[in-house]
Amino acid sequence: MDIRQLRYFVGVVEAGSFTKAAALLNVAQSALSLHVRQLEEGFGTQLLIRDRTGVSVTASGARLLERARKILKEIQLTEAELTNTAASPSGEVTIGIPSGAARVLSGPLIEAVRSELPRVSLKMIEGMTGPLEEWMGAGRLNLAILYRTADTVGRMTILAREEFCLVVPPGEPPFEDSIALSDLHAFPLAVPMRNNNVRRSVADVVANHGCVLDVRFEVDSLSTIINMVAEGKAYSILTPSAIQKETASGQVRTVKIVDPVIIRSVVLAVNPKDERSPAVSAVRTIISNVVKRLIESHAWPAMAPDGAL
Repeated sequence: MDIRQLRYFVGVVEAGSFTKAAALLNVAQSALSLHVRQLEEGFGTQLLIRDRTGVSVTASGARLLERARKILKEIQLTEAELTNTAASPSGEVTIGIPSGAARVLSGPLIEAVRSELPRVSLKMIEGMTGPLEEWMGAGRLNLAILYRTADTVGRMTILAREEFCLVVPPGEPPFEDSIALSDLHAFPLAVPMRNNNVRRSVADVVANHGCVLDVRFEVDSLSTIINMVAEGKAYSILTPSAIQKETASGQVRTVKIVDPVIIRSVVLAVNPKDERSPAVSAVRTIISNVVKRLIESHAWPAMAPDGAL
């Protein structure tokens, strides 16, 4: 048994057939068949069941598949650790980004990593903040961009500060440039679920000022919330970055919330086990630089960490 045989065996199982695996692995089908047959002869047991529809694993094959995946993963991690240096970072970095921030940050970040870190493979997971925080806590992410109120930032790096606004259907009131927090009760809202940090940021300020909100819909999908507002089914409370495209095209309007202004921090969190990873550190630096450029060019309607526009 050698590593190549394990890779081919896993490739055949995951592809579901020798033909598909040969195309994906860029190996002749006859060679794949030979290596798998040598594995079976070496172990003295059948690993795959072959038929006209493809392949499936036997009980022995299932055990080998589980072990082979672990072995190959360890080899990949070892290669990454031995070749990953500060001067030439390499490896895989997984980052979680909230849907709102992803709308302005994903494209520039992917381009910057591709250009500046050619040996780093970036995996980007987009979602609402609640699930992202859970995945970060479970160690599934190396980095995560999260939202925090001013007193809950802790040791995380502040990338930007954003102000919330009332998102209004086209042609609907209010028609002023700003609205007091105490007047928001007049508008039926579609907002994220209660475990969402965006929701908590707004709810804390509203509660502290003795105000109420008319929450009609709780939806854990940014695109669905925006569509509801554009179709006149509800209003929402979001940051300008989340609805830039829709605002520019006239699908929705924004009205600044005042008395008081609601501000949240956009922060960068790192998994403690990855603090010393050259690849993770390099991506952290790029994220900070990209966000700074976006704010300075007004591509991201937010304030710098020091409060400057």
